[in-house]
Amino acid sequence: MNDYISEDQCARLAAINDAAKERIEINAARDAFLNRGGDANEEWPTPQPLTVSIEPLEYPVEALPLCIRAAVEEVCGFVQAPLPMVASSAIAALSLSIQALVDVERAGRLAGPASLFMLTIAESGERKSTSDAFFTAAVREYQSEQQELFTPVLKNFKADIQAWEAKVGGIKEKIKQEAKSRKSTVTLEADLRDIENDKPEPPRVPRLIYADVTPEALAFSLAKQWPSGGVVSAEAGIVFGSHGMGPDSVMRNLAMLNQLWDGNTLTIDRRTSDSYAVHGARLTVALQVQEATFRSFFKKTGTLARGTGFMARFLMAWPQSTQGTRLFKEAPEQWPHMAMFNQRIGEILRTPVPMDDDGHLQPQMLTLSPDAKVAWIAFHDAVEVQLLDGGDLHDVRDVASKSADNAARLAALFHVFSGATGPIGLDALESASSIVAWYLSESKRFFSELAVPDDVMDAAKLDAWLIKRCGTQRTDAISRRDAQNGGPLRNGDHLAAALKALTDLDRVRVAHAGKQIVIHVNPALLDGGAK
Repeated sequence: MNDYISEDQCARLAAINDAAKERIEINAARDAFLNRGGDANEEWPTPQPLTVSIEPLEYPVEALPLCIRAAVEEVCGFVQAPLPMVASSAIAALSLSIQALVDVERAGRLAGPASLFMLTIAESGERKSTSDAFFTAAVREYQSEQQELFTPVLKNFKADIQAWEAKVGGIKEKIKQEAKSRKSTVTLEADLRDIENDKPEPPRVPRLIYADVTPEALAFSLAKQWPSGGVVSAEAGIVFGSHGMGPDSVMRNLAMLNQLWDGNTLTIDRRTSDSYAVHGARLTVALQVQEATFRSFFKKTGTLARGTGFMARFLMAWPQSTQGTRLFKEAPEQWPHMAMFNQRIGEILRTPVPMDDDGHLQPQMLTLSPDAKVAWIAFHDAVEVQLLDGGDLHDVRDVASKSADNAARLAALFHVFSGATGPIGLDALESASSIVAWYLSESKRFFSELAVPDDVMDAAKLDAWLIKRCGTQRTDAISRRDAQNGGPLRNGDHLAAALKALTDLDRVRVAHAGKQIVIHVNPALLDGGAK
């Protein structure tokens, strides 16, 4: 028999020993509580409800077109990220690859881009970057191909611009010399005007994906480099927490992003360099932001983010975390569904982008088929009637008012991805409407909870964690130390305030046994009989 015990085994034994000690301490605290006359099972009042949360709806993955759904489920099965996050990555890839090709007409005088703004509220570590990497692989491959293809063109441009600058410099020097000699410079000035008109234009090299970029830099790239792009980032604090969203610039930058979503022309006025215009560029946004950062953004900007319609344009997801459930899996040898998805994205990207001689996009206008238009109007009206005072969507009427527009945009993306021709069909519109309705429910869920004070939200988070933890450990008591170390509230003062709030609602009791503090959860909450 081998008497040697590895460091790994020692660590496991120590962890088991610590857990056993803690369980003994908890049992001792429970006994002390009962010996003082407490009865954890019989003397609990009915727990008062916490009314701050809305249960999330299940993501309608069956509404995704089959090829997209299969790819989403394939990635989700391996990455084990929240399904809504993975689906949002797929939809963002569609928007990024298709937006330059088509616009969509919803009805007479109601037309616009097919671009989408996507936002996922999730903590770091939920694997959005991994999910994005799967679905943007074809986009990044195309972008790299184009950059390599244009390398000699860019070298030629560099030589051309240097030659042009030398000519301009030569004429300017001659003008100076002639002016000093008091000779006429009329001919030279005409030559300078002519050569200014002959300035070489930089080649337009497709750049589609941006991560760390300010709104100002993004607008410049869309105007001067390539008129279609996307901000794809798993660290949206770059956007929502950046200096570009400071008090002095937030209004200007929110308006800029709104205009890009609308597909309108932007005029950028500059004090120290040439002003310029962004004509009909197309922009996709696909961001992940941590809840705390997002809440801080709203506190800093006040009502601007919603009052300007900025947040109304987003398809928002607030999925439940899968962290703690993602057991190791070997990567599959084959990815047949992702291969089909990326093959189709590649085909779309290699479709010539319609542009005029000035490099401005000229997308094809898609229309709705008669039955799709009937369905779109029904979706529009079903949402509209809920915007009335007392209606289910009254509190998110800014977001709801854009949902029919987003449904038409998503339907256009499904239509093009499927390879269909002619007007957008009923199936694409109904699928898009179901998915947009889900995102609308997520916006309602988040903004309803955003209005709740922070201390109440802390209590709700702790309450949910305690119930889940007790269920996992098959107990009704958790040590305060365990709650602080492993729960959602690491700050001692915040934890104490949340425990007091839950105690006042008869959802928990706190018992002391020497130095040990134990949190007892109302058994009614563990039986599933109370919320």
